[in-house]
This record gives sequence, C-alpha cells and structure tokens, in this order.
Amino acid sequence: MASFGVLAVVFVAGLIAYENPVEFGTRGYWLIAERRLYAVAAMLIVALCQAVATVAFQTVTNNRILTPSIMGFESLYIAIHTATVYFLGANGLNNARTLPMFIAQIAVMVTLSLILYTWLLVDSNSNMHAMLLVGIVIGGGLGSLSAFMQRMLTPSEFDVLTARMFGSVNNANPDYYPVAVPLVLVAATLMYLNSRRLNVLALGRDVAVNLGIKHRKHAIYTLVLVSILMAVSTALVGPMTFLGFLVATLAYQFTDTYDHRYIFPMAFLLGFVVLTGAYFVMNHIFYAQGVVSIIIELVGGITFLVVILRKGRL
Repeated sequence: MASFGVLAVVFVAGLIAYENPVEFGTRGYWLIAERRLYAVAAMLIVALCQAVATVAFQTVTNNRILTPSIMGFESLYIAIHTATVYFLGANGLNNARTLPMFIAQIAVMVTLSLILYTWLLVDSNSNMHAMLLVGIVIGGGLGSLSAFMQRMLTPSEFDVLTARMFGSVNNANPDYYPVAVPLVLVAATLMYLNSRRLNVLALGRDVAVNLGIKHRKHAIYTLVLVSILMAVSTALVGPMTFLGFLVATLAYQFTDTYDHRYIFPMAFLLGFVVLTGAYFVMNHIFYAQGVVSIIIELVGGITFLVVILRKGRL
C-alpha cells in the first residue's frame, strides 16, 4: 500500500504540473492546475465508488466474477442519454448537463435498484440469483431500446452521443461535486464501518445465519449502498464496466486476506493508481487521452477472461 501510495502521489503531481504551458507561479499556471485538479477529483470519486461497490457486491453475491454493472446501471445511463438525444437532439444533450439532471439520473438508478431489492426482501421465495437474472434482463432490454433509438438518429447526433457513451473523467462536471462527494463519502464510510459483518457474509448465507447475522437484512443494506456508489460513478463519468472488477481482483491478490478493512483501502488505492497512471501515460506520452477508458476496459476484460479460465466456472 505504501508503494501504491507513492505511485499515486507521483501520478497526481504529473497530471497537475507536467507540461503546464504557463510559467510556474503565475495566475494562468494555477488556473490550469485547478482545472486539472478537477479531473483528479473525478478520478478519486470514481476509484472509490467502483472499488468499494465491486468488492462489497462480490461479497454479498458470494461470487468474485460478478460486478455491479450486471444490475443494468450502465444500460440505464446509455438509455437516458440516448432518449435525450432522440427527443431533444444533440443540443438537448448538452443543455441537459445540469445539476438537477445529474440528481435525476442518480435518483432513477437508485430507484430501479431499490425496486429489485424490495422485491427480494418481501418475497421469501426469491433469492440473489433471481435478482441478478432480473437485472440482466432489464439491462438487455434497455440496451435493445437504446440501439433502436440510436438507429433513428442522424449521423451528427449519433457522433455526439457516441462520444458521451465512453467513460471519461472529461464527462465530469465540477458543479456535480457538492452532491456527488457527500453521497460517496457517506456510502463508503458506512460500507467500511460494516466491514466485520461483510467478513461474515463472505462465508455464505448458512454460516452467516448460524453466527447470528441477519443475512437478508445486511445483504439489502449493502446492496443499497452499492447502488448509490455505482449510480454516482456512472452518472458522473459514464460506463466503466471492468474497472471495478480489475481493481477488486488485484486487491484480493495483494492483500491476501478476507478482512474487508484491508481489502477496501487497497482496492480504492489500486483504482486511483490505475486511473491516474493510465491518464498520465496516455495523455502526456501517447497524446491519446480519449482511449484511456478503452485501454482500461481491454485490460479489465482480459483479466476477467483469465480469471474465468483459471477458475473454470462462473
């Protein structure tokens, strides 16, 4: 963790100060540094959301292959933006980048999750796997609806929409931070304080019940926090399908423990190092900042396949 902490500091310093075209100490220099600092803040938020949400989700589902993306958050994000362009045009999408729209996206995503979780809580015959299947079906349905609307767009509108569909810190608006930061900090803190119960939940439902843990109650509590974290991350920067899986898998390897009090910080630090390092290398060495999310998804997808092939099953 100390090594990753040093890397994080180096990458942050590089993102803020490297190749700043204005002379150091001038007002222009600090204005550029401040603008870059907003992007670093977005990376912090996304790393915390994706890391904590993915580790907790895998614990509750007792499966290290699944990620919160399976619940359809990203499909809903794409559907909302596609519908905005379809009904209001490309200008409508740009005009919709407001704080109320950001709050509305979070509210819709969390509400959809709560509907699923409430059904899981009320119906004694339902189970976690049924809820996951419902999430997959909803995500597939929203994806098909989005694809239909995208085919009806003009080429120029489709180009604008496609640029927004890639997860990028450039999509983050600093005006969203007064809402996003408190939500993320509260949800992540509550999740960390619940680490000991998550350690027991990781043993499985039967063992957790025998040890006195109300499995259904704490599973729902954890999933609600996961939905808040994933909704904020997706609404802020867009889809990051395999980032959470990548950092969670690496965190399990580096910590080599079941204790979430250590897994959560390691996963967060890894996520931040991956994001800052990728943006620094691609932006200042290869001058291809736009492909950062593609590279992360590629590495995460390869890691996903390697884990499945080594494990031999889902």
